Amino acid sequence: MTTLQIVILAIVQGITEFLPISSSGHLVLVPFLFGWADQGLAFDVSVHVGSLAAVCIFFRRDIASLLSGGVQILHGNIKTSESRMALAILLGTIPAAMAGLLFASWIEDNLRDPAVIVYTLSGYGVVMALADRFSSRERNISTVGLKDALIIGCAQALALVPGTSRSGVTITAARLLGFERQDAARFSFLLSAPVILLAAGYKFVQMLMSGVAVAWGQLGLATLSACIVAYLSIGFFMRVVTRVGLAPFAIYRLLLAAYILYALI
Repeated sequence: MTTLQIVILAIVQGITEFLPISSSGHLVLVPFLFGWADQGLAFDVSVHVGSLAAVCIFFRRDIASLLSGGVQILHGNIKTSESRMALAILLGTIPAAMAGLLFASWIEDNLRDPAVIVYTLSGYGVVMALADRFSSRERNISTVGLKDALIIGCAQALALVPGTSRSGVTITAARLLGFERQDAARFSFLLSAPVILLAAGYKFVQMLMSGVAVAWGQLGLATLSACIVAYLSIGFFMRVVTRVGLAPFAIYRLLLAAYILYALI
C-alpha cells in the first residue's frame, strides 16, 4: 500500500467506525471502487488500535469508571453503579466475542462482497430509522440492566457482517429498548471498546504468526490518522444524534446502497 492509500483508508475508517454507516462496508467498497488490493492485517490492526484510542480518550471518565467497577467486582462488590455497568459491558461483549471466534473467518471469506453490503446497508438503515422514529425515550444509561446488555450485545454480534455497522445496530437495539438517543449512543460506544480491543489483539497475533514484514512507520501513520479522525467523528455524531436523530445516517445508507447497486449492474 502507498502512503496515500493508507491515509485515505485510515480516514475512512476513522469517520465510519463510530458513525452508524458501517466502517467494514466502506473499507470493502473504497478498494473495490479504486481497484486497490486488500489492505491487509497490519492495516486492520493499526486502525483498530486508533479507533480504540479515540473512544477511550473521548469517554475517558466513563472508561475510568468501568475500570473502577472492574476492580470492585474483583473484590466481591457488585452493588455499586460502577460495578453494575462493568458487568453489563462484560456480558454485552460475550456474544460478539463468541461470534467472532466461530464465524469471523467464514464471514471474511464469503461476505466481504459489495452485493452483500447493498442488503445490509439498506435493510438495517430502514430498521434504524424506524426504531429511532417510533421508540420511546424515557430511559437513561443508569438504568441499563444485564438483560439489556445481553440484547444489545447480541445485536453487536450482527455487525460482523460488512455493511451492518456496530454502532448502528447497537444504537438501534438500545432505542428499541427505550433508551434516549444520547445514552443509547454512549452505551454503544462503551460496548465497542472491549470488542475493538479483542479484534485488534486477535489480528495482531495473526499478523505476528504470518511472518510478513511489517512497515511500522506506515502502521503508526494509520493508527494516528484513524485515532484523530475517529475522535472528531465521535464528537460530531454525539451532537447530531442529540439534536437531529439517526434519520440523516439512514438516508445516507440508502443512497449509498442505491449507488453500489447501480455500480454493480
